[in-house]
Amino acid sequence: MPARWKRTKPKNRKTELRIADFKSPLKIAPAKTYGNLFVKRAAVFYWLIGIVIAAIAIATAFYFDDTVRDFTAQHQNPTMRDFMRNVSLYGDWPSHLALGLLLLGIAWRRQSKKWMRIFLSMLVAMAMAGVVGTVIKRTIPRARPSVKSELRWGGPRFSTKYHAFPSGHVAASTAFFSVLIFARRRTGLACLPIPIVIGFSRMYLGAHYLSDVVCAAVLGIICAALVWRFFLSHRQWPTSKIEEN
Repeated sequence: MPARWKRTKPKNRKTELRIADFKSPLKIAPAKTYGNLFVKRAAVFYWLIGIVIAAIAIATAFYFDDTVRDFTAQHQNPTMRDFMRNVSLYGDWPSHLALGLLLLGIAWRRQSKKWMRIFLSMLVAMAMAGVVGTVIKRTIPRARPSVKSELRWGGPRFSTKYHAFPSGHVAASTAFFSVLIFARRRTGLACLPIPIVIGFSRMYLGAHYLSDVVCAAVLGIICAALVWRFFLSHRQWPTSKIEEN
């Protein structure tokens, strides 16, 4: 056979597996069991702390209902009352809806999927709080502070004069901006005075008791937390063209 036809083995290629390769112990990456368990326990702990704080706040609000009502009634001012009327007028859910749709359109125009999802979640949380609040209003009627009635609870279910509990303005605004707090803390905290001022305006005008406002705020936070948990938490956001630049 000519020399050029002989099969030669490549000099630098390993054609056989060494037995030593099978003698090394099999290394398996340890499962993150303890880490996941710690995260779950921490989440449960935070939820329990939140429930305790909410319960204390609600109980305190019911205790000071009459005190706050009498205080606001004794410190009425025409200029302040006109200002609070405007706050209540522009602090209702239609204004939040318009703002949310505007921000959603801007985010869509700038191709930012991250902010599109945040603004959409804000609208969903607001709608959820509004639906739940309306059901509670008609299930548990409560006379407004401005209504002269011997009964504090009970009355016509479809009369707006007995829709004090909870405050729809505060529930919608709190749910709307709480999602922003969960998603972007600094930006959301900067907007926190908005639902606070809205809640104070509702009490100043005699539309709600302090407990109506506090319970509405708790309702809004719960709705925002649920929306954030299922739509925004632990999500990896794709960066838009503008964010990359």
